[in-house]
Amino acid sequence: MSVSSESMQIVTAVRSNLESCILGKTFEIKLLMTSLLAGGHVLIEDVPGTGKTQMIKALARSMEGVYRRVQCNPDLLPTDITGVSIYHPREERFQFRPGPIMSHILLADEINRATTKTQSALLEAMEERSVTVDGETHPLPHPFMLCATQNPIDFEGTYVLPEAQLDRFMMKLHMGYPDLETEKNLISANRVGQPADQLHAVTDMATIAGIQREVREVHMNDAVTSYMLGIVRATREHPSVLLGASPRASISFALAAKAYAFINERDFVLPDDIKELAPYVLPHRILIRPEARLDSLNAESLIRNLLAASSVPVSMGR
Repeated sequence: MSVSSESMQIVTAVRSNLESCILGKTFEIKLLMTSLLAGGHVLIEDVPGTGKTQMIKALARSMEGVYRRVQCNPDLLPTDITGVSIYHPREERFQFRPGPIMSHILLADEINRATTKTQSALLEAMEERSVTVDGETHPLPHPFMLCATQNPIDFEGTYVLPEAQLDRFMMKLHMGYPDLETEKNLISANRVGQPADQLHAVTDMATIAGIQREVREVHMNDAVTSYMLGIVRATREHPSVLLGASPRASISFALAAKAYAFINERDFVLPDDIKELAPYVLPHRILIRPEARLDSLNAESLIRNLLAASSVPVSMGR
C-alpha cells in the first residue's frame, strides 16, 4: 500500500485545526493524533491550566464527533458514566438511559479524583468498546477514544490509577508550560473567547474510522518488530523493575508506531519511530522497585537507558 493523499490531507487539516488554538504544542498534538489513528486512549498528566481540556475539545470539534466531558470527583458513581436502566411503569419494563460514555470522544477530567470503583467502570469500555449494565451489553460508538487528565501535584482526595487501567492507555503525555512568546500569543488568541469554540469540523468520525483501517496496513518488518520487542522484553527482565510492560503494551506499541509512520507519510515503520514513541508508550506501564527509586531511577530514565543499550537494526523499509 501507499499512504493515501486524501487521508493525509484530512490528517493535516485536523492537526492544523488543533495547532491554531493550542499554540506551541506541535509534537504533543502529533502524539495525540497518533493515538487517535491507532485506535488508542490517552492519559494527559500536567498541572492545571496548560491546555489539556482545550486540546481534547478541539480534537472533537475538528472531527464532528460526539464529545462528552465528565468531571471526576469522589462521589461520581459508575452509572454516572456508563448509564443506568430506569423502570417505566407504563411500559412495564426497564429502559437503558445511556451515560456520557456513549460518545466518540470522552474526556475524563481529573480521573484520579474518581474512586477506584468508578475508574473500573471504564475498563470494559477501553478494551472491549462496550459497557454492560444490568447484564446487558451495549456497544459504544465507533470509533471511541477515552482521553483522561490528571494533576500530578495535588494528592488530596485522589486515587492512584490501578495498573490494569494504566496499561489500557496507549500513551501518557505531558503538556508543559509554554515559552514566553507562545504565552503572549495565547493571551492575544483568547481576547474573544476560547479558540477551540471557534473551530469548524474538517472531517467526520466515519472518515477517521477509514483512516484507522489504513493505518493497520502500514508495514512493520521483522527487524523493526524484533527491535521493538527487545525493548519491551528488557523492561520485564531488568533487575530494578517490579512490573514490566505487558503483551498488551507490545500490541499498542506496534499500532502506535504504524500510526506515527502514517502521519509522517510513510507506509512502513522505521526504528526511529520506535525510539521516538517509547518514552510515551512504555513508562506508565512499568513499576520500579522501591529500592531502585531511592537511587533516583524512574520509569522514564529506565526507558532512556534501554534505548541507549539497544542495537538499532540496519534493515529498514520493506
